[in-house]
Amino acid sequence: MSPVPESAVPAAIRAGAGVPIAPPPPQPIAPSYPAAPPLSAPGYAPAVTQEAQLIAEVARLRARVAELEEELRESVDVVDLNDQRVLQEVGVYQYHHPLETSAEYRDRLDDIQNRIKDAVKKDDAVLVSERFTFNNSLAKGRKMTSDYSKLMLRAYNAEADTCVRSLRTGNVVTAKKRLDASVETIARLGSMMEIRINPTYHAIRVEELELTADFLMKVQEEKEAARDERERLREERKAEQEFAAERERLDKERAHHASVAEALRAKGDVDGAEKAEAQVASIDADIAANEARAANIRCGYVYVISNPGAFGRNVVKIGMTRRLEPMDRVRELGDASVPFPFDVHALFFSDDAVTLETELHKAFHEKRLNHVNDRREFYFASPGAVREVLAAKVGNLLEYSDEVEATQYLQSKKYWPSELSETERT
Repeated sequence: MSPVPESAVPAAIRAGAGVPIAPPPPQPIAPSYPAAPPLSAPGYAPAVTQEAQLIAEVARLRARVAELEEELRESVDVVDLNDQRVLQEVGVYQYHHPLETSAEYRDRLDDIQNRIKDAVKKDDAVLVSERFTFNNSLAKGRKMTSDYSKLMLRAYNAEADTCVRSLRTGNVVTAKKRLDASVETIARLGSMMEIRINPTYHAIRVEELELTADFLMKVQEEKEAARDERERLREERKAEQEFAAERERLDKERAHHASVAEALRAKGDVDGAEKAEAQVASIDADIAANEARAANIRCGYVYVISNPGAFGRNVVKIGMTRRLEPMDRVRELGDASVPFPFDVHALFFSDDAVTLETELHKAFHEKRLNHVNDRREFYFASPGAVREVLAAKVGNLLEYSDEVEATQYLQSKKYWPSELSETERT
């Protein structure tokens, strides 16, 4: 603290003995706060009212964000690149240019490439203004528009080639949207010089996209058809091998009983010989039936099976097999590709199993799981519904089971993770 100046000390004190006088202690200064405005003062808002205003402002901003997002989705420059979502929206693929084979599509694509090259060589791919001037020079303006049009065409062709390379089987919608957006972008950027992609050239590139998508789909269909044909041939070979093995077994059995009958007759045992000959006649009937089945490629067993652990309780597979033992085919279907073996609802033998199977497929056509490949024989149907249709086709059914054991599935359910929903567990 600085000393008190002499001039500030009263004279009576200065005349004294000169005893030092301590300065008075500093007085605390009370803090000052602005007076709260009265409740009726203008601009005063309680905390509750301010919170309500903030909530209202947040709601307004969120509504605005939603409006902007909607405008963004509707913008022509924004293309949905989610293939799965687009494929679900489009549904079953429809061919743009139906042709019989992938080779025909390849020929059409070669023709498209020639048309693209001709359009570029003839300067028909891009439209430009003929009256644009630069520095008051029409020649310089034409040189500039020519250079810029080549640049724009290169950008457009690069986008078109990218669309072709990135095509997925069955999804051409996204690629066409991207290419349309590219055309509009080039028209907007080149508006000063009136540079734009020729609609005729754009139509050629769009046709190229469509033909490429059709080609990819046709190739996939041909591969699936070839795979199914190989499976059918394998099934046929197995059936032929079984028929041949059965014929060999019957021939051996017939020869045995024929030799027994001959030996018994030689010994004078007429009764024994007649019994052995009856066995031979029965075997001859079995041989004839085996030969008839081997010759008739339409006869066989129609089966109705399900796998609730893999596909759910109301999904069935309706198929046909020519195998002598149809359960061999059912066991093959329940191999390592599914978690549980198939359960059998019906095995019905028919002399025209092919027609019967086709009629059942037609009856449940709208309820099939795979609407793209009809050779996948799974349907949304209960076993009881299939039984009704099958009984209407063939009459009385001696053996048909609506309920199945599904032993492995039921025994495994209690070990499944507890966090699975009830829908997922059933």
